[in-house]
Amino acid sequence: MQVTAPDKEIMDIIKEEGGEIAELCYQCGTCTAVCPWNRVRSFPVRELMHRAQLGLIDFENDDMFRCLFCETCIARCPRKVKILEVMRAFRRVIVEVGAGKIPDSLRLATKNISAVSNPLGEPPEKRPDWTKDLDVKTFTKGTEFLYYPCCYQCYDPIHQKVAQDTVNILNKAGVEFGVLGAELSCCGESVRKSGNESLWRSLAQKNIEVFKGASVKKILVSSPHCYTTFKEEYPELGGDFEVVHVVQYYVELIKNGRLKLNKEVNKKVTYHDPCCWGRHWGAYDEPRQVLQNIPGIELAEMRENRENALCCGGSCAGRVWIETKKGERLSDLRLDQAIETGASVLAVSCPYCKLNFDDTVLTLGKDEVIQVKDVSELLQEAL
Repeated sequence: MQVTAPDKEIMDIIKEEGGEIAELCYQCGTCTAVCPWNRVRSFPVRELMHRAQLGLIDFENDDMFRCLFCETCIARCPRKVKILEVMRAFRRVIVEVGAGKIPDSLRLATKNISAVSNPLGEPPEKRPDWTKDLDVKTFTKGTEFLYYPCCYQCYDPIHQKVAQDTVNILNKAGVEFGVLGAELSCCGESVRKSGNESLWRSLAQKNIEVFKGASVKKILVSSPHCYTTFKEEYPELGGDFEVVHVVQYYVELIKNGRLKLNKEVNKKVTYHDPCCWGRHWGAYDEPRQVLQNIPGIELAEMRENRENALCCGGSCAGRVWIETKKGERLSDLRLDQAIETGASVLAVSCPYCKLNFDDTVLTLGKDEVIQVKDVSELLQEAL
């Protein structure tokens, strides 16, 4: 569906999402020049912005779901145009008005989340299964922290290890925390950025009710995506909680002497900055501080890091659930950069990044060259 004249319903949605900020764009083309997609295929961001200004939006275009929300364009835009709000507005029109086609794999993940509150389609009652055989209690009123692992860390066997290592680390540091189980839902961050506003509100309101019902004040998370939506978006619906990424908290625990790192981890490690925690929140130092405090680790930087880090290609906004053609996977390029450093471990602090890089390592047959590990996994090795 190409908009050739203003449609009131469509324009109302775009304005509500902040999409009218496209008018600030003066067509310099910086966004297209820096967009990581243009390393592997064409993605004309400037053209999309120009069509938005003219009201000639082709919602049938596959590029409507191409944006990674990596924020590289925003970081470089001379007028600081919030391009991501424009992209989210386009997607919301597609979802709510039916103006275009939703990718099949994204539709399936969204359907799973709507039906059973997680993108993997697993039964809600299995959400706390990752805690079996762990020394972890159910969160009760007065407990300092609620620990909230993301859906992949609850359901996927490979990612469960990150949540389990996190629990062991918190226990060794004497942190007072608890978990909740089947009553929780996906945080909804990627759901909202992929355009499904009503589903996001439903998920958020349900979680907020659970958090408030349990008297949660502070939330520890292992995912920058959960961090962002709890900290930045839940307050829109009355969900005001103190939110801390576990890696941030590790820095404090090490500094205060509550974590004793006694074992050497003799590995050369390079760290990948996740877009959602790096460019969005400026969280560059904390993960490096943790890694540098682990005995035996040699930290090597990739040629693109911190604010210039190349997106893994999964990012938020539902891209992690959308099929990406071979030869267009940014994680392949990023893994090459990691291998260039001579590191045997690529460290991450985001489950989406880990999911992407794990797949790339296996697809490219690089499992004997480099491993992908969460910062929590490396820290656990030192205890």
